[in-house]
Amino acid sequence: MRIDLTGLHFAYPSGVVALQGITLQIAPGERVAIVGQNGSGKTTLARHLNGLLKPTRGTVQIGDWTTADYSVARLARRVGYVFQNPDEQLCKRTVRDEVAFGAITLGFASERVARQVDGALARLKLEPFAAVNPHDLSSAWRRRVAIASVMAMDTPVIVLDEPTTGQDQRFQALLADLLTEWQEMGKTVITISHDMDFVAEQFERVIVMGQGQVLLDGPPPAVFKETAILATTFLQPPQLTRLAIELGLPEPICTEADFLCCF
Repeated sequence: MRIDLTGLHFAYPSGVVALQGITLQIAPGERVAIVGQNGSGKTTLARHLNGLLKPTRGTVQIGDWTTADYSVARLARRVGYVFQNPDEQLCKRTVRDEVAFGAITLGFASERVARQVDGALARLKLEPFAAVNPHDLSSAWRRRVAIASVMAMDTPVIVLDEPTTGQDQRFQALLADLLTEWQEMGKTVITISHDMDFVAEQFERVIVMGQGQVLLDGPPPAVFKETAILATTFLQPPQLTRLAIELGLPEPICTEADFLCCF
């Protein structure tokens, strides 16, 4: 589903200006990472996509819906949002009920709810914890529950806020597979992340934000070669990119496969 942000400005009631004239288009099926230092406006921008925040000025469109005209509940049919802190969205007493909550709220038939929940539990390796209170799980596993709950909602747009925080390599590999599966299904995936290595490996487009504005926007090699601009946001390119620069390789390198091709 296409996303259009046009002249998006946002100021909090305190007077803090968080977004200053953001204009972006994200195509259906794109995998986009939004990066930047804390306070750059990443999460503020993302929370406009599901209506948690409304523009001070400008417009946000999800498909043919302008978010200012729809409630968060209605927008949840189009945008599934996994919060940075999973505790902000967990409210049920068992993992199964938590994963089912969003799908039930959207009014899915009971058969579809069961099918979606079973699939999400299996895909996120949560079946052994189905009857466990999610708040009894570790933070890393609670994040999995939050992702599974959004997965069960089957929305055309999925927003993930820092999905790799506290996760081991096995989960990162699982998440990489999920990103591919979602893209093959035509879903648009937007991720906020400080994990530059994961971003470089898994995303085809990187948007760098600073002081509420878009500083860079493009494929990882083009973005991560702009070391001077990245430095203004206190970001470093991925490890392989930095190594390639030190070795004097002619083209920006972002992935292991690209690095090995140079030798």
